[in-house]
Amino acid sequence: MSELNAPDASVPSGQDSTPGFRPTAVAAVPLAAIGESIGVAVPGASGSVPVTGISLNSRAVQPGDLYVALPGATRHGADFVAQAVDAGAAAVLTDDAGARLLALSNDVPVPVLLADEPRSLVGRLSALIYQSRPEGAAAPVLYGVTGTNGKTTTTYFINSLLQALGKRTGLIGTIEILAGGEPIPSLLTTPESTDVHALLALMRERGLDAASMEVSSHAVSFRRVDGVVFDVAGFTNLTQDHLDLHGTMEEYFQTKARLFTPERARAAVVTVDDDWGRKLAAASEIPVTTLATARPADGGIDGGTDGGGGADWTVVNPAPRGLGTDFVLRHRGGAELRVHTGLPGSFNVANAALATVMVLASGQDPAAVQAALDGEDPFTVAVPGRMQLLSTAPAAVVDFAHNPDALARALEAVRSPEPASKVIIVFGATGQRDQGKRPAMGAIAARLADTVIVSDDDPHDEDAAAIRRDVLAGALEAKEKEGLDCTVLEVYPRDAAIRKAVELAGPEDTILVAGRGHEVWQEVKGVNLALDDRVELRDALTARGFTVLEDQRIES
Repeated sequence: MSELNAPDASVPSGQDSTPGFRPTAVAAVPLAAIGESIGVAVPGASGSVPVTGISLNSRAVQPGDLYVALPGATRHGADFVAQAVDAGAAAVLTDDAGARLLALSNDVPVPVLLADEPRSLVGRLSALIYQSRPEGAAAPVLYGVTGTNGKTTTTYFINSLLQALGKRTGLIGTIEILAGGEPIPSLLTTPESTDVHALLALMRERGLDAASMEVSSHAVSFRRVDGVVFDVAGFTNLTQDHLDLHGTMEEYFQTKARLFTPERARAAVVTVDDDWGRKLAAASEIPVTTLATARPADGGIDGGTDGGGGADWTVVNPAPRGLGTDFVLRHRGGAELRVHTGLPGSFNVANAALATVMVLASGQDPAAVQAALDGEDPFTVAVPGRMQLLSTAPAAVVDFAHNPDALARALEAVRSPEPASKVIIVFGATGQRDQGKRPAMGAIAARLADTVIVSDDDPHDEDAAAIRRDVLAGALEAKEKEGLDCTVLEVYPRDAAIRKAVELAGPEDTILVAGRGHEVWQEVKGVNLALDDRVELRDALTARGFTVLEDQRIES
């Protein structure tokens, strides 16, 4: 999910927040205790004001909340204090700029606390108010997964394995949020810290045993996981993405690395298939278990021997089974686990391996884990919009691949061994994001697909035609300079591009629609247009008389 589709992290009061759950019972925290925790004096009788919640969004305030009024891109949260108070806010926390705005208005009928950087206090205050993970209290074991690619699938795999072990689980991620009840759509990869702590408190209240959470670099940069300590943090990989936010790969890495500190996690599992993973494992300030999963082309294992370079766990003996892969996880001490994933691609082997080792790192018994792997086949769960198979003749797949590394891996995964089979890809690039990856993605598509159809992803406020030109330039340059035998087309809008792909496909071919995955809205110039790649692809296949799979679970 593009973080640009989400509310601006610094303008919560003027935007809708992630639709969250709150615990039903919260012990009131006196305002004096809140002031003491952040070093702010609370005068007189105001100290006894009870606080039972916290919100960054005036429209999400509930009675008893502390409303945190922060500066934003165009408005200050202090502009919305009246609405927050009308909704029942018990007190306000803001900065000097907010206080000046409040001084221009009528007297605020609730206590106002001032802090130099209130944004830096929100996570700590949310943990205090909701008692989300109190010391000494039973709370769900918490897994956090970060990295460029694979976060969503790995969190689903963790949950599926834990459920096979008989655990009640929760999930906070890109696609949905689960707190033991009905799923709700997620607006951010990681919600605001106020929602995160409320959700963790609700999971504890409901008696859940474990929860897994995607942790994006935006979540760390925008302090959405402040005050959260994960029992096990996992690292998938690091490839080019989000350089519009971080500027350089080194800064991107350093942001991810902040998750692997004692303030944020107790233990870690790090995939060491590349230099970034090895660097993270060496620099981590918490106990680390290392995992090697790479195939020979990545300079890793040779498919049969321990080429993991001394990793604690190594993937060995991968063998195809159906669309997926059987493999063995071998510990440096000789212990082994037999694992199967029903999802295609070597990256899903890596995701399944990471999920398994993270569950082991949390203290689960290896024999019980093996029994769950054997009995439930937990890594055959279908993850919405992640290598989601819609038909088999032609093979039609929707995937979230939206950066160069993910696109290459997805194209390699869907390539059939049949020489007559051709790969047709539909993709684009997101607007207002790292422009450097656009031509790189075009070149990758030209090298690995037979027909390249460049269309629109989420243009946001950029000119869609200009984005397509950047992608096309990379594809056409690679085709010409490398003598590639591929067809490059520009087709838009995106639904027309998907129909074109199906029109060109024969039963023996493969169609990959990449970039948007599970997303159901396309943002163009501030307008959200209904667009679900899975629906468009399914409808186009049906219109041509191809058989569409009803069950989205991928069977072996």
